[in-house]
Amino acid sequence: MTVKERYARVLEWFEHAMPVAETELHYDNPFQLLVAVILSAQCTDKRVNMITPALFEAFPTPQDMAAATTDEIFQYIKSCSYPNNKSKSLSGMAKRLVEEFDGEVPSDLDALMTLPGVGRKTANVILAVVYNRSTMAVDTHVFRVSERIGLTTNSKTPLSTEKALVKNIPDEIIPKAHHWLILHGRYVCKARKPDCLNCGLTSVCRYYSKEQKA
Repeated sequence: MTVKERYARVLEWFEHAMPVAETELHYDNPFQLLVAVILSAQCTDKRVNMITPALFEAFPTPQDMAAATTDEIFQYIKSCSYPNNKSKSLSGMAKRLVEEFDGEVPSDLDALMTLPGVGRKTANVILAVVYNRSTMAVDTHVFRVSERIGLTTNSKTPLSTEKALVKNIPDEIIPKAHHWLILHGRYVCKARKPDCLNCGLTSVCRYYSKEQKA
């Protein structure tokens, strides 16, 4: 099977099996999504969604969060992973939004990456979800699933995975494909024990083919 054929069959299956694919983080505006994505690093979306209602009520705007101390922010996110670092990141991010971007979440990759707590993955999430850009955010799920299925081959870094996926997936469905791969990794192609029996991609999956031959 060629790379082109594998991509075509995988994308076709996802389109039929998961026609609606969206982030599971709860948010009402770009600022809230940015906060939620920063909090989601090495933390489950479920936990983040438990934290953010009170956090957003206390700090509904970048201006409100920028005026808060890191200790005040910490009190709302302390049940999250790495709350000390994330408190500092949220405070710094909010301050920079207010000081450099008039409180608006920028729509440019480089500008987003100047915000504390925002790396390439987080920036790509914002661009894809908020601005519907053809950017592929590569988290642990996307990295793992892409390699297992065979969409990438011996990819060593998230950036190399990102480049391969963007090269082979049509621009107009890249934002949705990001969520397809995340959700598939979260609920089916799990890290420790992939649920191959309930996966519709076994006929094209490189990992499954190797397991069957083993």
